[in-house]
Amino acid sequence: MTKDSLYRYLFDGVSVRGELVQLGETYQQIISSKEYPAPVQTLLGELLVATSLLTATLKFEGSITVQLQGDGPVKLAVINGDHNQKLRGVARWDGDVPAEGNIHDLMGKGHMVITITPTKGERYQGVVGLEGDSLAACLEGYFENSEQLKTRIWLRTGEHEGQAKAAGMLLQILPDGQGHEGDFDHLEQLTETVKNEELFGLEAQDVLYRLYHQETVKLFDPQDVVFQCGCSRERSASAICSIERAEVDRIVAEEGKVSLHCDYCGTSYDFDSIDVAALFEKAATDNSNQVH
Repeated sequence: MTKDSLYRYLFDGVSVRGELVQLGETYQQIISSKEYPAPVQTLLGELLVATSLLTATLKFEGSITVQLQGDGPVKLAVINGDHNQKLRGVARWDGDVPAEGNIHDLMGKGHMVITITPTKGERYQGVVGLEGDSLAACLEGYFENSEQLKTRIWLRTGEHEGQAKAAGMLLQILPDGQGHEGDFDHLEQLTETVKNEELFGLEAQDVLYRLYHQETVKLFDPQDVVFQCGCSRERSASAICSIERAEVDRIVAEEGKVSLHCDYCGTSYDFDSIDVAALFEKAATDNSNQVH
């Protein structure tokens, strides 16, 4: 697998759709921005896969954020992306994180917030409690309650040939009223047999053939999945200019520079006294030109 990709597929004569996502570089870039404990890396990987799968089920143009909040050792885990499968993510934790356990051991009591911001139209936000023992179970409950669509989700993370991998699959009855639970249950049982090494190491076509070789599957062209942060020196400069000049000068006097750090990609943007003077001079000139 040379690229991180999302695949959509349908079954001939059965009103069930499927998705398969296989991620390497995107996942690696997200977990390399901080020294995340292993369980937090796993949680971010599952959330990354889940967000990609969720985005593909929605017909919209815009951005989506899937956020977990709780009172446990992990306070926050969030993945943000868009309909083009450009994704980024971050997590925050406090103290010791248990080496093993379910989502409640990590997050404590908490909830999941799904925010969809379309390019055109109204923003939508759904909030659900972390009721299941896994992230997949929580998402399945979300679809069952909010969309009334029977859904199964498989989320996997691990290592393959020395590299961190994340992958997952989704099955969902189509909202056309033609889906039968018997058909769905049969496909669910087949999908349940998928192994990590297959998801991490095989091409999507080979995974689907191994699972569904007795079915007729229509596989659509894949969609690339990429890590994209969105931070820049220009955005950092704008943020600095929104702070009182005296406060910025104080920080520079004490630290020798003012630094802005991006939690998503780990990049730091440094501005010394000369940079700061130039920023505020440019801002003053721009404001003066707007007035005139």
